Amino acid sequence: MTDTIDTASSTKTIKGRTGDWEIVMGLEIHAQVASKAKLFSGAAVGFGAGPNEQVSLVDAGFPGMLPTLNKHCVEQAVKTGLGLNAQINKRSQFDRKNYFYPDLPTGYQISQLYYPIVGEGVVEVEAEDGSFFNVGIERVHLEQDAGKLIHDLSPTESYVDLNRAGTALMEIVSRPDLRTPEEAVAYVKKIRTILIYLGTCDGDMEKGNLRADVNVSVCRAGNYEKFKASGDFSFLGTRCEIKNVNSFRFISQAIQYEARRQIEILEDGGSITQETRLFDPTKGETRSMRSKEEAQDYRYFPDPDLLPLDLEEAWIAEIKASLPELPDDKRKRLMADYGLSQYDAIVLISEQAKADYFEAAAKGRDAKLVSNWVTNEVSARLAADSKDFSENPLPAAHVAQLVELIENGTISSKIAKEVFDHVWNGEGSPAEVVEKHGLKQVTDTGAIEKAVDEIIAANPDKAAAVAEKPQAIGWFVGQVMKATGGKANPAAVNDILKAKLGL
Repeated sequence: MTDTIDTASSTKTIKGRTGDWEIVMGLEIHAQVASKAKLFSGAAVGFGAGPNEQVSLVDAGFPGMLPTLNKHCVEQAVKTGLGLNAQINKRSQFDRKNYFYPDLPTGYQISQLYYPIVGEGVVEVEAEDGSFFNVGIERVHLEQDAGKLIHDLSPTESYVDLNRAGTALMEIVSRPDLRTPEEAVAYVKKIRTILIYLGTCDGDMEKGNLRADVNVSVCRAGNYEKFKASGDFSFLGTRCEIKNVNSFRFISQAIQYEARRQIEILEDGGSITQETRLFDPTKGETRSMRSKEEAQDYRYFPDPDLLPLDLEEAWIAEIKASLPELPDDKRKRLMADYGLSQYDAIVLISEQAKADYFEAAAKGRDAKLVSNWVTNEVSARLAADSKDFSENPLPAAHVAQLVELIENGTISSKIAKEVFDHVWNGEGSPAEVVEKHGLKQVTDTGAIEKAVDEIIAANPDKAAAVAEKPQAIGWFVGQVMKATGGKANPAAVNDILKAKLGL
């Protein structure tokens, strides 16, 4: 059996010993709501606090403590639904999901099962090859997070930190529309970008503020199309849920391992048990966590302490009017207004701060050239310093000025990289650096011609050989640039050399 996915095929198959298989996936993305307080209490939310420093009596499950819904969290959920082109349900309801675990003091989690705040939607996702595919959103609901157990402080005891208990989460549930590990990663990246643009989640996967439960199943090639045509889930295989995967790389690895594991079991004559699994990034494998519970196992029922949530149409319209320009709209506008390729626009919109930086630098300049500097040199320096664009120390005006110096011939593209090094190191603006280091491009044809004459005179055999081998002119270009310290105008050098060498 191979684990190569045939992405060129419309069925996107994996070859097994007994035939071709397909992967089918749906994702549940848990996004921490960007809020200063928890979903049902006034306790603070924030990373880095000491154990149990951000816990109210409600979060700790003290008897008689009643939840009070945080209106801001509701607004953030509505905003997210609108950003996902989804239906906003004017009436929703909170339910109790009952289970017992030491990090859940009340013995239940307040969630939304039967009547979520956001219904069906659709997200357009960019694939690696530049094509697009749609992923259906089944629902988005609000729920509270549990606390955290700490097992490594004592060989005999476990400790409970309730700082996260009660933190507001949005669970974004997709349809089973994802077919390859690459599609799953692209989808999570797109959701993350939308949430960051909206300001409803900071998307910090390292802190666990955005993580995914990946539901993976496999079926025989051709059965997915039958499922799509009929809606009959019997055409699909039994799914297993991989819990709390918090990096793009781990999502891809977990899917690949789990798909191979299921195919091997089925080809050996076994059957797949529906269960919850964990991904071990050290071993690169999934392992069983527990049998998969169904809704009845949690004994869901409406929370008696919380009234149904009724939203006014005017309030939804007000939130919709406040939405920022979203990634898809920004991509289309950058292509229309600046003449950028789809690829360049997609790279720029991947971070809101990057797109904003580009637009600030591109006013009145060559947009393609500005895009190249932003997505290549600037991005590379930030990555080397482990920073993102929101932490960029280089003013956009400096990139604009650098491009202007290239456009008006003051410096060449090659010299521009040297100028950029000095500017990045804090030596001033590009114009100041060019002046300070004497990096102006030599456009004086007399000076260039003098250098050309000297090099031809010193190398008569090479000059004679150019007539038979015109590409050898490149050697002379290099020598002239070396003689002028890289400052000669390359176009002028080529023109003068061709004239002198009779080309």
